[in-house]
Amino acid sequence: MSTAMRRHRRLLRIARLALGAAAALTAAAAFAQPYPNKPVRVIVPYPVGGAVDVMTRFVTTHMAQTLGQSLVIDNRPGANANIGPEAAARAAPDGYTLLASATFLVVNPLVETGLRWSPRDFVPVARFTQAPNVLVVPAASPSRTLAEFIAAAKAKPGQPVGDSGPGAPQTMAVELLKHAAGLDFQSIGYKGGPPVLADLINGQLAVSVLPFNVAMSSINGGRIRALASTSNRRSPALPELPTMAESGYPEATVISWYGFHAPAGTPLEVIRRLSDAVGAAAADDATRTRTATAGGEISYMDTDAFRAFLDEDAARWSKAIQTIRRR
Repeated sequence: MSTAMRRHRRLLRIARLALGAAAALTAAAAFAQPYPNKPVRVIVPYPVGGAVDVMTRFVTTHMAQTLGQSLVIDNRPGANANIGPEAAARAAPDGYTLLASATFLVVNPLVETGLRWSPRDFVPVARFTQAPNVLVVPAASPSRTLAEFIAAAKAKPGQPVGDSGPGAPQTMAVELLKHAAGLDFQSIGYKGGPPVLADLINGQLAVSVLPFNVAMSSINGGRIRALASTSNRRSPALPELPTMAESGYPEATVISWYGFHAPAGTPLEVIRRLSDAVGAAAADDATRTRTATAGGEISYMDTDAFRAFLDEDAARWSKAIQTIRRR
């Protein structure tokens, strides 16, 4: 080998070492910067105005104050709430992308095949809110109680019901009621609660189960009528409204929850920082008031408690789905 070639190879080795050292210094400097040092994206798999969107915005508004950075909502509705988690699963695990999670994270993998994401793609950050849903009919419906509606539905099977997707808790509540009461509906698919509400008001649907925050103003305005809550106790927002259990159908008790997940591999110290910010929001009086006004209830769980809850929720939904499929 010539002297010139040896010198050339030596220079290449030195250059590679220099580049590696520079990259290591850059990474170390980035890691040393306090988190967060730029806005955090929050992917919401539902449309603007839906329950997940609204409840998430209540909490992220206060989180931004705690973290000193804005949290930017990125609505990714569609495909039964699968577009959002698919996008979040592909994001870098650096704490700058969060998934606004809800029951779909547990139920979708149990009822759908071919998903391009898995619950294993994420780690829990915190849960912040739980909320009941409400069974509603058009204002023109003659039914004024759940018992009256069930009698009418049995007399005229095949009536249209709004369906927010197979993994939505509202859809599951309808399915559980169908199983318990022996009903038959024609399911009409929608991308979320707001379009279901619009068709319910217009009389194109006979019944639906909706999140409280989506249905509340229309209930109070007399455009739709509430027959039962899916909660395990009456809601302070509608204290006169009986629960499914009080109406004779405890099997249809379904409570929605809302939280945050991060891509798997996100550093634990980042997860803890985010969880603490959620906890601060949950303790804020203004956040609690806004949540209650929309029919929700602050129910903060830190990372560890949330993980344990998710295991319990998966077991509960697995049993419920087996019950529905046996019909």
